[in-house]
Amino acid sequence: MENQRKNHVPHCLVLPYPLQGHINPMLQFSKRLVQQGVKVTLVNTISIWNKINKNNLDLNSIEIESISDGYDNGGLSSAENMESYKETFWKIGPKTLSQLLQKLQSSNNPVDCVIYDAFLHWTFDVSKSFGIPVGVFLTQACSVNNINFHAFEKWIELPISKSEIILPGLPKLEASDLPSFLYQYGTYPGYFDILTNQFSKIDQAEWVLVNTFYELEPEVVDWLAKKWRLKTIGPCVPSMFLDKRLKDDNDYGISTFGPNSEACIKWLDNKPKDSVVYVSFGSLAGLSEDQTKEIAYGLRDCEMYFIWVVRDSEKGKFPKEFLDLSLEKGLIVNWCPQLQVLTHEAVGCFVTHCGWNSTLEALSVGVPVIAMPLWTDQITNAKFIVDVWKIGVKGIADEKGVVRRETIKDCITDIMETEKGNEMKKNAVNWKSLAKIVVDEGGSSDKNIVEFLNELTLR
Repeated sequence: MENQRKNHVPHCLVLPYPLQGHINPMLQFSKRLVQQGVKVTLVNTISIWNKINKNNLDLNSIEIESISDGYDNGGLSSAENMESYKETFWKIGPKTLSQLLQKLQSSNNPVDCVIYDAFLHWTFDVSKSFGIPVGVFLTQACSVNNINFHAFEKWIELPISKSEIILPGLPKLEASDLPSFLYQYGTYPGYFDILTNQFSKIDQAEWVLVNTFYELEPEVVDWLAKKWRLKTIGPCVPSMFLDKRLKDDNDYGISTFGPNSEACIKWLDNKPKDSVVYVSFGSLAGLSEDQTKEIAYGLRDCEMYFIWVVRDSEKGKFPKEFLDLSLEKGLIVNWCPQLQVLTHEAVGCFVTHCGWNSTLEALSVGVPVIAMPLWTDQITNAKFIVDVWKIGVKGIADEKGVVRRETIKDCITDIMETEKGNEMKKNAVNWKSLAKIVVDEGGSSDKNIVEFLNELTLR
């Protein structure tokens, strides 16, 4: 029997929340597991698999399975609103996950561990009903998780009445530095519910895996590690941009968009070093027409080269005359290979919404940032980017919540042309070398992954 266990290949079922920004880090973690000899089955909703650009599907030996969110033909975009989507998914998801586990557990290679996105907290009970150990995967920074955990435990009084917030392991925060669901209490109730309830039964999970690295936020990791069986395993970024131990791991491998890779890189190849501003606000949130206009004119007025990623659905918000003007200095694309663009020597700074994946990518490749957060954890990430990790400046919004063109121009000039900007570049490069060390052999995240696998194998 002992011998059988020794030769047993552990089998992990990995279940991300069905959004590109949640699939990417969990897929990267899965690749690290496969490299260590683990069998991985990646599960997502039927609606996501239907959306995925099959030409870009590159999963090596990761197997795929699906469950239903109740909206097989369109996912969230076909639901009436977020609340309806969540209600249906939370009903149908557990049933279809149970059916899948039933099938896998009666196969000749049953699942030894379910690693699930903390957003899908109901996975805990489904997995435990089959007697399967669980790993909860947190896709946000530990600092943000700590704030949301305090809200879940009702240790923060909502709505927020204090102007300053003091929490263990974190610097002093203004109320306006908190995630928008807490600071603007009552906005997006569906998301508020998902974000706080991700900590349901987390203290009973065998593992809590977080897409961050210890050196980035040590105090808060230490504090949370006293509450949960926490392991930092990030940054979950393709290996060829970090330790290069996973050969040919040049991108995430799954895309619900069609990246315009060639056009972006060719265009950059003809530009001088550090001369291009890269602008992208992620795959989910949209900018107001007013904000789109201000960014457009801010880019025009600073007279730098730029690449701006704008989804097709957002293009109607552009001022018409800007499109003509931009042809000389800019490239507007509906999607592009962000990591390849950020690592191109022509790129000098990154205008970002500060989503956690984009933040980790900037840290991992050493590019300074202009922070223009829109909502949720982005606001807290921006605070850390500017005041703690010191790799960027924040575009301060006016009373209407819009960052004006003069501010955008000043921020770009600050990073691209001043001594202060050089300091941020140096800090960014230091984080880049640290990010590589932590995932390389013997680094803090690498050790945690190996430790997780040893614990899994011994169960």
